[in-house]
Amino acid sequence: MGHREDLLEGAKRCLLEKGFARTTARDIVKESGTNLASIGYHYGSKDALLAQAYLALVEQASDAFEGDEGTELGGEPGSLERFRAVFSNIVATMSRPGSMWGLGMEIMTMGDKLPDVRDQLARAQREGGRGMVALMTSVPETDITDETADSLGAFYMTMITGLIAQWNFDPTSAPDAEQLTEGLRQVLDGVGKLE
Repeated sequence: MGHREDLLEGAKRCLLEKGFARTTARDIVKESGTNLASIGYHYGSKDALLAQAYLALVEQASDAFEGDEGTELGGEPGSLERFRAVFSNIVATMSRPGSMWGLGMEIMTMGDKLPDVRDQLARAQREGGRGMVALMTSVPETDITDETADSLGAFYMTMITGLIAQWNFDPTSAPDAEQLTEGLRQVLDGVGKLE
């Protein structure tokens, strides 16, 4: 690996161990075996590097949203069964020891102090929503319009963010996939009754 990759891997380890606010540039350099100048050269700033490391951790965790490799995701595309299958996998990532989702809550509370990082993560969130729509519908991400990413994708990302908050606040009372699916079914039934 080159310095860029070493820095990213070191930053990921630091984030998991110390969090965003307590990680220093010196921590990253020590963990990565690089030098301070390489942070600026490759990423511009420590915060930009940490944002990239966080996104890489999210991407690794979100790979598990599809379930175990080699197994097919349950439910027909667009169905409540697919919703249940995906959210069951999402909840599993949150309930594992050492889950990295608490970092998201830390970063959200720091957003106004880190406007460049916030903007970078906001763009990534839109693409995360696009990925969730693709996962739920089996439509390729490249075919998901911006309008769909900004509506249905935003809905899924809002659900995930709320779920992260609940799992970080009190895992014993956080909903599981069955409860979320039943809640969505009730919303759909209620919306249908209003027409």
